Amino acid sequence: MASKTLETISEQRSHGGVQGVYRHASNATNCDMTFAVYVPDRAPGEKLPVLTYLSGLTCTHANVMEKGEYRKACAEHGIILVAPDTSPRGDDVPDSPPEEYDFGKGAGFYLDATEQPWATHYQMRSYIEDELPALIAEQFSIDTDRQSLFGHSMGGHGALTIALRNPDRFRSVSALAPITAPTQVERRREVFARFLGDDLAAMREYDAVALIEDGARLPELLVDQGTDDEFLSWLGPEKLKAACETAGIPLTLRLQEGYDHAYFFVSTFMADHIAWHAERLKA
Repeated sequence: MASKTLETISEQRSHGGVQGVYRHASNATNCDMTFAVYVPDRAPGEKLPVLTYLSGLTCTHANVMEKGEYRKACAEHGIILVAPDTSPRGDDVPDSPPEEYDFGKGAGFYLDATEQPWATHYQMRSYIEDELPALIAEQFSIDTDRQSLFGHSMGGHGALTIALRNPDRFRSVSALAPITAPTQVERRREVFARFLGDDLAAMREYDAVALIEDGARLPELLVDQGTDDEFLSWLGPEKLKAACETAGIPLTLRLQEGYDHAYFFVSTFMADHIAWHAERLKA
């Protein structure tokens, strides 16, 4: 499976398939990047659909791999799951002070930074949209015509904005407790300004509600949101609902009573999302 461009860190048997972790030198982020891939059991030469999961603030590939409980559902539905990191890594990559958990390493916001010192490494949009998919297609037996995308929190923001910018590329998109309208939250605008400068138009490319207001469309969306989420006021599911209603985008917004923002919430509804994507990937 691996080649000179891909280093295998680990491969372990799970639910009849293989859970792997891999590393490669990224041209987009100018550093080594690590990601996880689960490949279900399949017939020789069979190409499977691929579902990419984008993680939230402070996470790496390992959070969903260890706590997301996705392998059983992926094995049942015959779906490869890819879990990238959330930001560039390494001693040469600039970072924020430890108290700023929502900026710097672990907080790349799936955007391409234009401001230094961040622009040299923080090119997560290019990495997720272009470089990593090309590498996955080269190294794994995937059906490139059947791709879907989902994520949690900052990763939900990433999934929504990437899909809205690339509506013909993904069969489906969903999110768990996504950040929906970051330019309407003062702290998020501050973070974006450090990455992108003060250009509000540039920021709108990384705001799902703004993209919908500016004309981007998707055939449908599935979003789960816990009612006891401690970050609910920053996430803005009601803003996404209003934007989708105005734009005529069918949105299934499920408010899950008593759930917070943690992976106990994510893992509870992970199988639902995988099954939802499977219907669309196999249609």
